[in-house]
Amino acid sequence: MDSSFVHLHVHTVYSLLDGEAKIDDLLDKVKELGMESIAITDHGSMFGVVEFYKKAIKKGIKPIIGCEVYISKGKYTEKDPSRDKKQYHLVLLAENNKGLSNLIKIVSEAYINGFYYKPRVDSSVLEKYSEGIIALSACLAGEVQQYLLNNNYERAKEAANKYKKIFGHENFYLELQDHGIREQKMVNQQLIKLSNETDIPLVITNDVHYINKEDAKVHDILLCIQTGKTVDEEDRMKFPTSEFYLKSSEEIERLFPHMTKAMTNTVKIAQRCNVTMDFDTLHLPEYTVPEGYTNSQYLRKLCDDGIKKRYEIITEEISERLEYELSVIENMGYIDYFLIVWDFIKYAKNNDIMVGPGRGSAAGSIVAYALEIIDIDPLKYGLIFERFLNPERVTMPDIDIDFCYEKRGKVIEYVIEKYGKERVAQIVTFGTMAARGAIRDVGRVLNMSYGKVDAIAKQIPMELGITIDKALEINKKFKEMYESDEEAKNLIDLARKVEGFPRHTSVHAAGVVISKLPVTEYVPLSRSKDSIITQYNMTELEELGLLKMDFLGLRTLTVIKDAIELIEQNHGVKVDFSKSNYDD
Repeated sequence: MDSSFVHLHVHTVYSLLDGEAKIDDLLDKVKELGMESIAITDHGSMFGVVEFYKKAIKKGIKPIIGCEVYISKGKYTEKDPSRDKKQYHLVLLAENNKGLSNLIKIVSEAYINGFYYKPRVDSSVLEKYSEGIIALSACLAGEVQQYLLNNNYERAKEAANKYKKIFGHENFYLELQDHGIREQKMVNQQLIKLSNETDIPLVITNDVHYINKEDAKVHDILLCIQTGKTVDEEDRMKFPTSEFYLKSSEEIERLFPHMTKAMTNTVKIAQRCNVTMDFDTLHLPEYTVPEGYTNSQYLRKLCDDGIKKRYEIITEEISERLEYELSVIENMGYIDYFLIVWDFIKYAKNNDIMVGPGRGSAAGSIVAYALEIIDIDPLKYGLIFERFLNPERVTMPDIDIDFCYEKRGKVIEYVIEKYGKERVAQIVTFGTMAARGAIRDVGRVLNMSYGKVDAIAKQIPMELGITIDKALEINKKFKEMYESDEEAKNLIDLARKVEGFPRHTSVHAAGVVISKLPVTEYVPLSRSKDSIITQYNMTELEELGLLKMDFLGLRTLTVIKDAIELIEQNHGVKVDFSKSNYDD
């Protein structure tokens, strides 16, 4: 194993349309280079950290969790277009779990209260959450480097000392980088001088945006997609060289032959960073029950009352089934879960918001039937409870609930009001570049004729989950285009490289997370237009033990509700589905 250098400044595909490194490929390359550890420091966000952490551990690589945050030039909550369009960069790495918790808060604060062009914070936020964090001065866009570029050595020194004071001695490093850019060579000389005068240690990084040198071309295409430019435009955002790749220790050593200490500092920092993510604890919110009851007693009371409403005669079979289900629910620790769901469904039904009769495995639960969470009698149809909750296989219960499309938002508002807005968030979903879209995006960037790109894109069948490779297999004409036309081949090859990349974030159509403590105690938040959303996806939230609910908006329910109202108005008949048979 090569333990002489660790990459501490790395962007993955989760630096949206700016990083080209897919996490799997990145970790494979780290392994191939014989390195033992690597950091993730995406721009402004932590979208990829759970995936990165899990995959790194699995491959026997030590993950270092970080983020390259944006620092505002003025107060981070102010928005001054003359000054705030440009931000400074600063790399933050979590040294321990306290550091991870603080990093989550910094990144969330940047999105919630500091967003202007980019998610931003300032020194006040860093001071508040500096514990457990190691900071690096970043690239040429770092504050110290910016002052040096403007020949303002004294201001650079002040800035360096400011960060040293915020993070503490040995917790702030000056970054040396060499991507063959003239300014870097100049700045590096000044940084070495600064380090000697301030006793702030140096560290070497390579600002990784793609994995191999030849990927620079694909990275350039991503930048063009991001900025809406074409490759042949002169005045566009462009990386000056193709040196922003994952270099080996030998390559770094050749760039900095006399900087052994700055090189070993990378290893020292990596050894200090020890973060563990907890996938074993549940963080369910607590439901407040009326005085005189425990939560368990209250759930039983609701079930007893409900079961009497549902069945005229309560047979032994019904009592036994109810008792069995309740004991499983109690043993698995899901009492509050059922109370929470019962509560917001009751709210919806009391407020004339149409709720679906139930879908999925929850229909197998007599407890859910007694609580009026579902309207289907599981005994009548021989439905099995274990499909929903199985003591042998501990997974979160999952009740998907359909609400009238027009009023779904009201139920979410109720939940936010009841549990507190800091404990409820909607969930992120990533828009990715699908096969056709990738071809159209890349074609536009290459400035190819619209007609030709369109003809090529239309060769991809309209199928769910289709990929360019699959289309080449099944569509002869597409394959012929690829093999006979050089321009088409180049387009398709480049599109294959970016296919599947996350392109933007949006709000998950149904998912809402409700947590025990404020959401930022567990996961970083981001924003999508006006909604505050989690930075981790639905699966990752569940793995971290958070409660996710699916509030599905269903137009069909809205139509049915309107129909029932019209029938009553026009014919005086009140249709009640709970008293109808399904063969009616």
